Amino acid sequence: MENVVATPPAQPKSRFLWFFLLLALVNLMWSAQGTAVKFLEGKLGPIAITFLPFYVTTVMFIPLLLRERRRNPQAAKITRIDWLRFAAAGVGGQVLAQLGMTWGITKSLASNASILNLLIPVITAVLASFLLRERITRLRIGCLLIGLAGVFLLSVQDLKQSAFLQANYLTGNLLILCGCLGSAFYNVYCKGLLQRFQEIEILIFSYVAASVASVPLLIWVEPFQFAQLAALDWRGWLAFAFLALCMYGLSMILFFYVLQHLPVTVASASLYLVPVFGILLAALFLGERLTSTAIAGTAIVLVSTILIMKWDKSSA
Repeated sequence: MENVVATPPAQPKSRFLWFFLLLALVNLMWSAQGTAVKFLEGKLGPIAITFLPFYVTTVMFIPLLLRERRRNPQAAKITRIDWLRFAAAGVGGQVLAQLGMTWGITKSLASNASILNLLIPVITAVLASFLLRERITRLRIGCLLIGLAGVFLLSVQDLKQSAFLQANYLTGNLLILCGCLGSAFYNVYCKGLLQRFQEIEILIFSYVAASVASVPLLIWVEPFQFAQLAALDWRGWLAFAFLALCMYGLSMILFFYVLQHLPVTVASASLYLVPVFGILLAALFLGERLTSTAIAGTAIVLVSTILIMKWDKSSA
C-alpha cells in the first residue's frame, strides 16, 4: 500500500518520538471535534452532524481502497466472516460511539461527557486483556492512574458542574457511557483485524458497514433535507470539511498506523491528551484563562503518556 505517512526511523529513540508525535497529532484533531460541532449545531441535527461527514469520508476513500487492493495482489480476500467482523466494528464501534456521544450530550451536560470520556483508556485496557490477551502490567496501570489524575486536575471546572445522579441527565449519561464503550471496542477490535488487513481496508470496510446501518436514522429518526447543507456559512462548511477529512479520515488512519506498532492499551493511554489540547485550544482561540491547576494537569498527563510509551516493553 502506498504510505500514508513517512516510514518511521529505525532508531529506538526516534521511533518513540515519532509515535509520540503521531499520537499527539491524532489527539489534537480529536480535541477539535467539539469546536467543529459547535459551528454546525443549530444548522444540522445531531444525527446529521455525526453521519453526513462520515459518509463523505467513506465515499472519498472507497476509490483509494479499490486502487490499493488492485495494486496489492496479496491482499486478503474478503470472506463472509470478514464482512461480519467489519459490521461488528462499524456498528458496535463507530455507530455506537458517535451516536451515543452525540445524543448523550444533547440529553446531558458537556461536563458530564468530559468526565465520562476519562473511562475510555481504562475500558480499552480491560477489553484488550480479554479480546487481544494484552497484559495489564503494573506500569500500564500506574501510567493510566497518573494520566487519570492529571486529567482530573484539568477537569476541575467540569467536575464542579457535573451532575451524574440527577434523574433528568441519567439517560444522557448512559448514552455517553455507551459511546465510550463503542469507542474502546472499535479501537481494540480493529487492532485484531490488523493481522489480516491494512489500516485503510479496516477503516473503509468498517465505515461502509456503519454507513449502511446509520442511513435509516436519517430517514425515519431525523429526516434530512439538502436545503440544510445549502444554508451553511463558510464556518459551517469549514467545520464540515474538518470532520470529514481530519476527524473521520486522517486521524483514524494515523491511529491505526500506530496500532500496528504499539499495544492498544499503550496507544489509548494517549487519549488523555485530548483534554490537554482542548484546554490549550480554548486558551489560544477563545481567550479562556489557563489556570495553574490546568498547567499542572497538563504536565502530569504528558509525563504519564511519555512513561508508558517509553518504558513499556511491548512498545519497543
